Formats: sequence, structure tokens, C-alpha cells
Amino acid sequence: MGKQKLENVEQFQQVLSQGKRFLLIKHSLTCPISRAAFHEYEKFAADYPDVDTYYLFVQEARPLSNYIAEMSGVKHESPQALLFENGAVTWHTSHWNITYDALKKQVG
Repeated sequence: MGKQKLENVEQFQQVLSQGKRFLLIKHSLTCPISRAAFHEYEKFAADYPDVDTYYLFVQEARPLSNYIAEMSGVKHESPQALLFENGAVTWHTSHWNITYDALKKQVG
């Protein structure tokens, strides 16, 4: 599957309604920590193309980012990684904890 960009609540709801396990990355376009985390995510997504992964740019999709925080009960941070299974977050981390090895261990 690889990585796909989400831009609105409707797209997210469509993914969620499929009931599949997927990883979502919230990425800030202006934060150097987020840039480093997104690079780790991109390496992971390239090495694990069968894992469903999605990302959003917080500055471009703030309503979606806020919606995900509200519906999941996980306070918004960026960068942030959230693993969804059966429509709920089963694991999440943020900032410098988003590493290739962490994603491989939890998601891969």
C-alpha cells in the first residue's frame, strides 16, 4: 500500500471505516523535530510497503488533526505517530520517539 496523504475528515473516515490496521503520522511542515520524524517514517514506509500508512500535514489539515485528537482521545502533538486497529488507537508516540526502530517494533 505504501503511504498516502489525508487532507480531510471524510478521507479519514473512509480509511477508518475499512476496519484495517494502519499507521497515521501527523507532521508539522515548520518543525525540525517533525522533519526528522517524518524522515524516519518515510524510511519505514519504504521498507514496509505492505503496511497501510497515512500522513497529514498539520498546517494544511488542522480540522482533520483536531478531529483525530477528539475522536481518539489522544492529545494532539506534532510530530505524532498513531497506530489504529479496529477503529481505535492502540499505540502512539511523538517527537524524538518516532524512529525507524520504534515504528518497526510496533507496526512492522
